[in-house]
This record gives sequence, C-alpha cells and structure tokens, in this order.
Amino acid sequence: MKHSGILRIGFKLLVNDKAKFSALLIGITFAVFLMVQMTAIFSGILNRAYSTVTNIGADIWIMDPAVNTPTGSIPMPDYLLDAVRSIDGVSYAVPLFIGGAQLKLSNGTNQSVSIVGLDDTSLFGRPALEKGNILDIYADNSFIVVDDVEFPKLENPQIGTSFELNDHRGVIVGIAKVNANGLNGVPTLYTTYRRAIQYIPSTRFTISYVLAQAKNDAAIPGIKRQVAKLGYRAMTKSEFNTHITDYYTYQTGIGTNILLMTAISFIVGLSISGQTFYTFVLENVDKFGALKAIGAKGRELIYMILFMATFTSLTGYGLGIGLVTLVISIARTRIPNYAAMITFWNLELAFGMVLLIAGISSYFGVRKVLRIEPFDIFRG
Repeated sequence: MKHSGILRIGFKLLVNDKAKFSALLIGITFAVFLMVQMTAIFSGILNRAYSTVTNIGADIWIMDPAVNTPTGSIPMPDYLLDAVRSIDGVSYAVPLFIGGAQLKLSNGTNQSVSIVGLDDTSLFGRPALEKGNILDIYADNSFIVVDDVEFPKLENPQIGTSFELNDHRGVIVGIAKVNANGLNGVPTLYTTYRRAIQYIPSTRFTISYVLAQAKNDAAIPGIKRQVAKLGYRAMTKSEFNTHITDYYTYQTGIGTNILLMTAISFIVGLSISGQTFYTFVLENVDKFGALKAIGAKGRELIYMILFMATFTSLTGYGLGIGLVTLVISIARTRIPNYAAMITFWNLELAFGMVLLIAGISSYFGVRKVLRIEPFDIFRG
C-alpha cells in the first residue's frame, strides 16, 4: 500500500470524527495560545528593560559590578572617565547620567520622570527629534522630551512648555522618538550631563555609566581586563542585555512565574491532546485492524499515526499563533503601554513544544496500533 494512500485514509479517519478532531484542535490551540502569550509578555518586559541600552546605542558600557539593570545605576567617580580614555584600544569614552526626579507641571501637579544626561560635547546617545533642533539643548534650562506611551502624563507638552524641576525652571526645546519604550512607566527627558547633575541632587560621584567605543573588536577583551583592574565592569551591548535577561529570569519572580505558566500550559495541552488522541485510536481500532488484514504494514500504520498527530498539532499551532496575534493587536489598540510582543524565540519554543506534544501523543497511539491483531478484530 502506497504511503500517499495510507495517509489519505488517515486524514479521512481524523476529520470525519468531527468531535474528536475539534477537541484535539481546541486543546492544542489553547496550549499554544497560553505558551506564546506568556512568553510574549516576558519578551515585552525584557524589550522594555533593554530600552536604555537600545536607545543610547553604545558598544561598551562601563559600570559598577553591582548594577543589574540600566535604571539601577550606581554612581562612579569622575576620575574613572579619564582612566578609561587612557586605556589602550579605546577610541573614545563619554559620561552618561541617568536619574529620577519629580517634575512640577504648569497646573501644579507632580510627575515622576527619568532624566538622561548626555555628554555635553558629543551628545552621544541623543534621540532622533520629531520637532525642534538638537543644538537648542545647549540653551538655558533646555530639555528634550520623549514622545512615547508615557508622554501624555506630562500633559502632551510642546516646544516652549515650561515646568519646574527641583526649584529649577525647565523648558521643552525638542520632542523625540526612541526605538524602545521604558519599563518603569515614567516619562523620559534628555538634557546635557552638566545640567542633569546640577538640577538633580546626587552624591559626590555623578557618573552613572561610562560609554566607550573600541578601536576594533580585538581590543574589547583588553579593555574589559583593564576596567576590571580598576574595580569596575565593562560589558558590550549584547552582554549587558544578556545580564539584564538573567537578572529578570533568575533573580526576580517575573521569569519564574512566566516559565511556570508556560510549563503548565504545555502540560495542559499534552494532557488534552494525548488523552483525546488515544481515545480516537481506541474507537477506530477495528479500522486499523482491517487495514492490517488487507496488507498494511506496521511502519505504514506508524506513518499514518504520526501524520495524524502532526497534522493536528501543526493546525492547532497555527490557530494558536493567530489567536495570540489577534489578542495582542487588540490589546495594543486599547492599552497603549501593553508590553507583550511575539519574537522568533516565542515561536520556536512553542513549535518545539507542539512537536513534543505530537510525538508523545503518537507514541501511545503507535503502541496500541502495533498490538492489534486482525484475527482478534474479526473474531470480535
């Protein structure tokens, strides 16, 4: 019997039992939906956590060894900047300030904000402006506001809008767009490094990060070793993002809870699909016996079972991904700061788990089918 013929028979057996086929699809679709939804939320959180690293764009970040997230910086002494600039292999290095402050709006209300202070000379890491001129940042009291989902919290300021920051007057001179929104739920303002440390009270150490550029990739390991001798840590952009991922995955409850929910979703999908598929095989055991009686070989029946399980699993996978995409799209239109996002990692993880579900479901079906004896079927 040709493989195409046996697979066609298996397909008809599967779809003709609409109740079992629907139950299989619903179980796998629901499992895929939960797995991808949970991991998409985690991916969205990580994307927000990376936002400072993404938006600034520096190749090498130098920080205190205790730093875990970009916004949780620990101030470093000013001499470190000169020390890094003198390291062999460093093309240039600039300071960066990141701090929080309370901003008083024109109507008298207070709003927490994140202040990013850029190097006065180079303005390295500056955002792309939608409105205004970047050179206006050098004018007195000047700030650039980021137009993101937190922008309305500042009452949608325009160029010329003034505010009060720690008894200092501030003026919006530009409106910018960034690649990634922040995680902390507060608006972001950019200004010069000197103005930031002047307006925001801090310790005697004021540098949050030193941003550096290596002359070439071969110089990076040497730079890391020299920075380590100074008592600090140097990480590339990708290494810093990996460090952030590890922190949220293993040192906070976020990663643990997401992974637990993903595992539960997998178990639910496996339980529903495995039990339903095995019941389907039991109810059609006479048909499999008849196929054996007319000459179907054991490996052909295995192909049939694998095809049926794989077809159902992949169909459920597609439906689950479509449902997640729909839910995330609707949520983003209703909730502007909704963080979930689908990545290749989400899709690959769910696909691997669906294949595992198909494999385990097929195993029990194959065991039952291979034990069928045509004589027992016809005798019964």
